[in-house]
Order: sequence, then structure tokens, then C-alpha cells
Amino acid sequence: MDPDRDDAARLRRGDTSGLAGLMGRHQDRLFRYLLRLLGDEAVAEDMFQQTWVQVTERIARYDGARPFAPWLLTVARNLALDHLRRYRPQSLGDADEPVAPKDAGGNPLEHAIERQRRARVADSLASLAPLDREVLSLRFEEELLLPQLAETLGVPVPTAKARLYRALARLRERLLLRAPAEEWR
Repeated sequence: MDPDRDDAARLRRGDTSGLAGLMGRHQDRLFRYLLRLLGDEAVAEDMFQQTWVQVTERIARYDGARPFAPWLLTVARNLALDHLRRYRPQSLGDADEPVAPKDAGGNPLEHAIERQRRARVADSLASLAPLDREVLSLRFEEELLLPQLAETLGVPVPTAKARLYRALARLRERLLLRAPAEEWR
């Protein structure tokens, strides 16, 4: 049987070991998602905690016949978007994106080129609206398939596919605008 479903059933019965099991499997993924969407580590930590409180309070709404991860990400998404609307009402497109630290080692020239490429991608991602960053993060970082992506976003599969396509097009456009001239020679 699926460990997520087992742990969700335990949590429904009031057994906190169910919550511990769910958190153990999903905490890293959930935090990465919230950090990507919100762009602020402190706010992501708050939303992370609020998400698990919501999971505990709303576990009876979870349909055990479906995968747990999309339901969890939907709970987190709703909290995060509510936060963005409340504290950044001017636009969901103004959040800054944190850049992960780079590791050392390898050929210094290759490392410098790779760092430059990563910085270009990170800058391009940061310039996207949070909803574009969200769909790209869910698909490529969290590796959700289109049906899971659609379920998490609360939209039909064709809509999720269209949002993903548009976000990729916007990212591609920004990457092409930021491409160094020497790459085109």
C-alpha cells in the first residue's frame, strides 16, 4: 500500500505519526516549491508551517484514492497565493527570486561558464510572474505530470498545458534577450 495513504489515514484517526511520515517524505519538496513561488525564505517558512497546520485541519478532505503530493501542493499554493494577494496586491509579478549558492570544484573555466548560464536562467526565471514560475517549478523541479499539474493548479489538463506552454515561451523569450552576443557568432 501507499505510505502517503497509510499516513493520511493515521492522521485522520488523530495519530501524529501519520503527520510525521507525511512531513518526512514531502517537507523538502514543499519548501522548495514555496520558496520558488514566494521568493522570500522567511515567508516561505511561514507558509510551510501554515500548510502543515492546514493539512492537519483538513485531512478529512483528502481523497485517499488520489496521490497525496498534488493535494498538499494545492493546499500550499492556495495559502501562498492568498499571501501574495494580501501583501503584494499591486501584482503577482513583482516577487524576487532567490539564487541558490553554487558548488565549487571542477575545471575553473567550465565552472565559470556554468555559473554564468545558471545566473542567466535564474535571472530570467526571476523576471517571470509568480504564476509562471509556479507552473515551471511544479513541472520541472517537482516533476509533476500534466494531470497532477492540472490537479494542483485546480484547472483542466488543457489549461495546465497552455499555462506551461506560455510560461516556457516567456522564459525562452527572456533567455534569448539575455543571451551573450558571442553565443550567436
